[in-house]
Amino acid sequence: MTLQEMVHQAATLYSDRNAVCFDECNDKPPIFYTYNMVVNLATELTVFLQKHCDQRRRCEIGLYCYPGINLPSWILGVLQVPAAYSPVDPDAPPMLSTYFMKKCNLQYILVENDKVKKFRISHSGWFLQNSSAIEHIGLTLFQTHWKDDYVNLHLVGAKDKNETTKDTSTRETDYTTLLDQFEIETSKAGYLDIGKQQTLAYILHTSGTTGLPKVVRVPHKCIVPNIHHLQSIFKITQDDVLFLASPLTFDPSVVELFIALTSGASLLIVPNPVKMMPQKLSIALFHHHRVTVLQATPTFLRKFGAQCIKSSVLSASTSLRVLALGGESFPALDVLRSWKDRENKTHIFNLYGITEVSSWATCYRVPEEVLSPDLRADSSVPLGSPLLGTTVEVRDASGSTVLEGEGQVFIGGKERICFLDDEVTVPLGTMRETGDFVRVKGAEMFFLGRKDSQIKRHGKRLDIECIQQAAESLCQVEACAVIWYQQGKLILVVVPKDNLAEEDAFKELQKCLPVHAVPDELVLIEALPLTLHGKINTSELNKIYSAHLNSIRRDNKLNGAEELWERLQHLWKSILSLPDEPFSISKDSVFLYSGGDSIKSLRFHDEIENMVGKVIPGLLEVILSSSIAEVYRLVLKTVFPSEDQLKNPNTSMKRKLNDCSGEEACEEHVNIKSRGYITVAAGLISFVALSRGSHMFSVNCSKSFINLSNMRQARTKLRQSPLSSPVISNIMKTEERRSDLTNVSKADEIGPPQGSPGKDNSVPIAKFLIGVRWTSCTGKCVDASPLVIIPATDDLSATVYIGSHSHAMQAIDLDSGKIKWERILEDRIESSACVSKCGSFIVVGGYSGLVYVLRSNNGETHWVFTTEDAVKSSAALDPSTGLIYVGSHDQHVYALDIYKEECIWKLHCEGGAVFASPCLSLLPHHLYIATLRGCLLAVNPDTGGKIWKSSCGKPLFSSPHCNAQYVCVGCVDGNLYCFSHSGEKVWQFSTNGPIFSSPCISSLTKQEIFFGSHDCFIYSCNMEDGKTSPKTFSWAEIFKLQVNCIKP
Repeated sequence: MTLQEMVHQAATLYSDRNAVCFDECNDKPPIFYTYNMVVNLATELTVFLQKHCDQRRRCEIGLYCYPGINLPSWILGVLQVPAAYSPVDPDAPPMLSTYFMKKCNLQYILVENDKVKKFRISHSGWFLQNSSAIEHIGLTLFQTHWKDDYVNLHLVGAKDKNETTKDTSTRETDYTTLLDQFEIETSKAGYLDIGKQQTLAYILHTSGTTGLPKVVRVPHKCIVPNIHHLQSIFKITQDDVLFLASPLTFDPSVVELFIALTSGASLLIVPNPVKMMPQKLSIALFHHHRVTVLQATPTFLRKFGAQCIKSSVLSASTSLRVLALGGESFPALDVLRSWKDRENKTHIFNLYGITEVSSWATCYRVPEEVLSPDLRADSSVPLGSPLLGTTVEVRDASGSTVLEGEGQVFIGGKERICFLDDEVTVPLGTMRETGDFVRVKGAEMFFLGRKDSQIKRHGKRLDIECIQQAAESLCQVEACAVIWYQQGKLILVVVPKDNLAEEDAFKELQKCLPVHAVPDELVLIEALPLTLHGKINTSELNKIYSAHLNSIRRDNKLNGAEELWERLQHLWKSILSLPDEPFSISKDSVFLYSGGDSIKSLRFHDEIENMVGKVIPGLLEVILSSSIAEVYRLVLKTVFPSEDQLKNPNTSMKRKLNDCSGEEACEEHVNIKSRGYITVAAGLISFVALSRGSHMFSVNCSKSFINLSNMRQARTKLRQSPLSSPVISNIMKTEERRSDLTNVSKADEIGPPQGSPGKDNSVPIAKFLIGVRWTSCTGKCVDASPLVIIPATDDLSATVYIGSHSHAMQAIDLDSGKIKWERILEDRIESSACVSKCGSFIVVGGYSGLVYVLRSNNGETHWVFTTEDAVKSSAALDPSTGLIYVGSHDQHVYALDIYKEECIWKLHCEGGAVFASPCLSLLPHHLYIATLRGCLLAVNPDTGGKIWKSSCGKPLFSSPHCNAQYVCVGCVDGNLYCFSHSGEKVWQFSTNGPIFSSPCISSLTKQEIFFGSHDCFIYSCNMEDGKTSPKTFSWAEIFKLQVNCIKP
């Protein structure tokens, strides 16, 4: 069975149904072709090709076009010759396309009529052409006669600069000889033969960035099982609408095309620029055409943005029945949950495969219960089970099969075989190396990463060493290195020979590298840093680039709106490789229609933000869908708001009025309410509260009660309690000894620091062996930290307050572990509880967006405050006023008076959700807010007015912490940042992993700060200078302690 035979079967059954729809997404109505029309046009093309093409030998025909209404007919027409079709991307670098066409020895190329001029100009120097046009089908056939010139592809990724490529002009003769020799032997010896008629369906090439591009010839027998099996898994019917999301040169496009056309379903096609306009594409797919099946890369899906995905793609009322993601690492489960509406019913699949065994090898359906918003599970999504006819093996370095553990994936099958490069016969059952490593656990495979230096960027495999080779071939480059900065930006670091112009270097690289391999930025340095072993020090390069970014933010000062317009035009011309001549860009110019693409758009976005030195919310969407004038207005409004208001006074005034709600504090017009101090009423119990971040708050307690030296008495009391069993005696042992602790070496035995000069160290010291005293089952994960309230009177017991993802809020007796009370709230709880000033209430937030004020003694509801999104931030108390401060994922922070049951003020945090907990400084009286957009804000706690802000560039999950001089916060860029209370950055300390933990300041010295990093270390830094200063502990004599944790 061939692909064209499958299409004909469907066309017989569904001749009058719509087979394909092309929508330009403008004012023109969409165009529809029925199955009958598609087949008739294909037949006309087939007759034309059979007349003009020599079919005595294997026939392979290039197809140089953009996706359009005729695309299915063109592909079907080629297949019916019979011949294999080979997509050639008009937007690819001409040198790469020429190399591919010559390596395939394509004798015929079909060119879309309106692309003929571009084709001739791009490839005229490499072959001689004869052409014949078939006008009403929209194609021109070129017959090629290749010249003997060598197509130099060193810059595309050749591993050896001195190696030469075999001339393909005589390859056809070699093939004929080989086929004559093997024709009889292969059928008997278990080989697949490329020379048999109707063997091949299509020809593609790998990306060309893991070495020279491989030509992959795909037989019908290899791809047809994929189509049949995925049709069954996705339950495709004639009522489905599938979207052609993949480019023609990416083999998943074959799956999208033929799953639709062999099922009687309809295929939706839109122009390439529309695919890069998220809002326009979303409306076309899910409102106008009601697409039911979408196969795409995770990057493609992310382009819609989280809000659009949840409100449209994966909404409760979406038309999308099947979402199949492949070509890159599958998104984390918590990300998927955040994308899905609670009532969404879309079936989600994980697809995995390689072009060398086209197209997909495995498939896994993500269970609906795993995606439930009520479930919190951090497990990875497996690659799934092999598809029909596919064999998947995992092998270790010695080639042995791995049944449990880590290894590399190999893919093949008896007839799931493709021909690579010059192969003409391949043994049945051949297994191909993928370069992907997995962990096998319980018969499931979990993806770990790419082999060596290979990464995946924009859905394409990429070897960063090949970019280095390409750059090193430029005459003005002395040496260079490539870094994958924070797994998000591809940076080329260059030591130049002479005066190297960055723009010229980019232009040269764009000529010879595929678009997904062009670096985001080029940085010039005097010498490459080396390790002790003489290798390039990539860690140091990352620090150099980080410092480079900081210097750009400081130095890029614009002198007004006119300079902004000039520099914006310069960036536009530079990135689009336009002549840098003194002409103005038309204000109506749209980036994507001026030669831009998604990758260039990201670069333009980053260059603008680097130029102005700040994050511009919504910039990428404006670049993708609007004119340069709109881009300019948005940047102007962000950088020079006063000039923007002068140009648009009416708009500015309306914006001011609309942006201030009745209870929101706007910076220009703050409605300051006088705040009276809340006093503790007579007769209320005195207490001490201990909460997350080592915060202690006490009311009416003597210093002797709070003093930590009295902990010995507390421990004695604990041992005398009825629960003092052998378990407890093993937990806590006290012994009299001197301060010589040099013999202590156990990591789990914790004691105080070694003796300090001038102090009497002859005191009893405790040796803690941690054990379990009691447990309390909450039903699900506990991400919150406990709040402990200890009454100052002996007749009342201490209480632990803790929330859970089971929606449960528990109050537990600290001594016995018995539950005093339990409340089941509306949604999951990740927020840690906060005590009120009087001690009568606790405050906690939930995923429902509600902030609960509960009575501490019985859990009854005192008040509930509603925000617009999940509250994961833990509330903070202002002991001077009694106000409660809490952040929300609705991008606001709120000041609540729980006694008057009112919101005093709320502040929009400039587009960033607030996950971290607010931090209050009493002197100066500041409230510090950290956002997931990377901003640290200092706010007036009384009014909500902004005092200062600083951008760290990456999300801040860590909660800020401060002492009398400084405030510190950790960032996912791996840095701990320290600021003065006036907003000046004092220092930053770099680790080798993201920082999610909140810093903790020593309660003894107030000058040491402790924090953890995903590099598996716990750090101690001096608050004055950010340097790690050795501190001798009984359990460690180093300044950072490695803990046994798993890297993310």
